Amino acid sequence: MKILTVLAFLLAAGSQVGAQEAGVDRTTVPFSDPSKPGWVKAHTINGGITVKGYEGKDVVIEARLRPGHDEGRSDRYPGMRRLPNRTTGLSVEEEGNVVVVKTESWRAPADLVIQVPFNTSLELGCVNDGDIVVDQARGEVEAQNVNGSITLTKIGGSALANTTNGEVVVSFARLEPGKAMSFVTLNGNVDVTLPRGTKANVTLRIDNDGDVYSDFEIATRKASAARAEPAERGKEGRYVLKVDRSVYGTINGGGQDLTLKTFNGDILIREAK
Repeated sequence: MKILTVLAFLLAAGSQVGAQEAGVDRTTVPFSDPSKPGWVKAHTINGGITVKGYEGKDVVIEARLRPGHDEGRSDRYPGMRRLPNRTTGLSVEEEGNVVVVKTESWRAPADLVIQVPFNTSLELGCVNDGDIVVDQARGEVEAQNVNGSITLTKIGGSALANTTNGEVVVSFARLEPGKAMSFVTLNGNVDVTLPRGTKANVTLRIDNDGDVYSDFEIATRKASAARAEPAERGKEGRYVLKVDRSVYGTINGGGQDLTLKTFNGDILIREAK
């Protein structure tokens, strides 16, 4: 069991990194057991997250304040200059091969840039003013955003991506067999690139405005049937008709389950070249 907090780390190091570059905090965190895959969980309120897989064994973390924060003169006390507070409030904890990364991004927008060993799994979340970008991760990826896009490039594990305002763009180096995956947005395109020869069952849904495009030959069918389900209001019976607007299909005869949904936007299913 091991817990590391970056504040203590920086104090022990004499805060040399902070002195070199204001508004930037960096640290390197080893997993408790580097021989086993780990998890990195990172969340921000204001700011984005970028994660890249690499050959190393440690998690390398950089938190960077957005330019222009906390600068200039203060009108509150004429003739006095405000002392800038150029710290991200970065904190990192590691226990049982799980690294949890946080910043004080509710106070000031701060972006995270993280390097992880290739097989690391990720749980990432953003709320405002930031995108989620993942490149060459081979573990599981769970990404959730509110006001920003999600881009997962050359990933090799299973993935779940959900945002409200932004596009979802995903490309796979390989698929993890047997894992159901979902890519959903409210306002934006869902654009997924699959390896050649992929076998999948797809569920496609556009609720308002948009179209579906694909490089693959997709054998489609509509929902099996609209059902009339009985309900009661007092002594009177009534029927509620629920129509499933999703389109179901198979790629190369079917395989693992993929769900792609948007309210306003297009759905694109590409075949890797």
